[in-house]
Amino acid sequence: MKQNSIFKLIKYIDKPLLIVSLVFFVFGLLNIVTASSRAAVVNYDVSIYYYFYRQLAFVILGLIAGLIIIKTDTKYYKVIIYMIYIIAVILNIWALSYREIGGSTNWIDLKFVKLQPSEISKPIIIVMMALLFEKYYKKLRTVNINHYDIIGRILLLSLIIPAIIVLQKDLGTLLITLFIIAVMFLASPVLKTDKFKTIILMIGLLIAGLLVIYMVQGYILNDARKSRFTSFLDPCGNYEKGGYQVCNSYIAINNGGLFGLGIGKSKQKYSYIPEPHTDSAFAIIAEEYGIYRTVFIFIGYIIILERILSISAKASTLRGRYICLGIASYIFAHIFINLGGMFGVIPLTGVPLPFLSYGGSFALSLIASLAIVQRVNIETRTKKIEINLEK
Repeated sequence: MKQNSIFKLIKYIDKPLLIVSLVFFVFGLLNIVTASSRAAVVNYDVSIYYYFYRQLAFVILGLIAGLIIIKTDTKYYKVIIYMIYIIAVILNIWALSYREIGGSTNWIDLKFVKLQPSEISKPIIIVMMALLFEKYYKKLRTVNINHYDIIGRILLLSLIIPAIIVLQKDLGTLLITLFIIAVMFLASPVLKTDKFKTIILMIGLLIAGLLVIYMVQGYILNDARKSRFTSFLDPCGNYEKGGYQVCNSYIAINNGGLFGLGIGKSKQKYSYIPEPHTDSAFAIIAEEYGIYRTVFIFIGYIIILERILSISAKASTLRGRYICLGIASYIFAHIFINLGGMFGVIPLTGVPLPFLSYGGSFALSLIASLAIVQRVNIETRTKKIEINLEK
């Protein structure tokens, strides 16, 4: 049964995932207006809707790309993935030629738009790894043969972009990308003994990498980044040494109390929290809406992750299973690292919070990822219908 029309495909889309995602995006856009209003007018002398319109443009672009993705069978991914991957590598290398922004050289300025290639690369890495696991599944599951050439090929292709991200000095994106790769590898069809040996090797390489970072710590771990590691347990006690952003986020959450100060009435967005519409978006939401209402944000995240993992478990193809698992780990990593840094559980590394933070490249990447999940769900459901009709 071929379902080519987008209107015919809608009935096979996972409705809870679609509805919660749309609600999140709408709420995120509205929050960007209030969170960025002061920064837009005072810091950049532009309209209070400046960041809203820019984010909206990326969301619309993402929706267009999402519709194309939903209509494209995942079996065609194997034809185009390597071309897209090479383009992603080139873009990440190109980003190194631009000036630093926030201590990292991870942006491409095209005058009319700024892109972060490392952000867009995450779903590309996920799809590529999933296709490789599917391609080599039988060989990787066959005992008594050497698998290290295949494992080496998969890891090499997976780690090229993270290696470039190291040169870009974007620690947050690096950690998330490595987490995605690690989760997908642990869930891969690679035999347990081969996984264990590979993990030992990778731990050794990680230790060596950390030693190199320590030796050239002025390059990646500059004073500003080191201060975040030394101050995150007591940010207010180290206010002038890297703890000011987290401390002011605490103050914002405390100001909001249970029920919040009211929409648009945040006090901490006025010069206290730098760029409050980006990685500190949750603090502004908590201040204006209160902790009581932010519970719905966590419920929404749980629903999204549960639906993606459920689609992964039911996927009719191996590639679909691994793609959904990778995307779930991608979204979870962003949530954990952003909120973990905000609550002082881990050092603050400055990554966007899914749906709620300003960031065009991230919004585009996130929508594309969710569209891929929906495409996997469509293929699973239509395949089941075809089987039932044959019976």
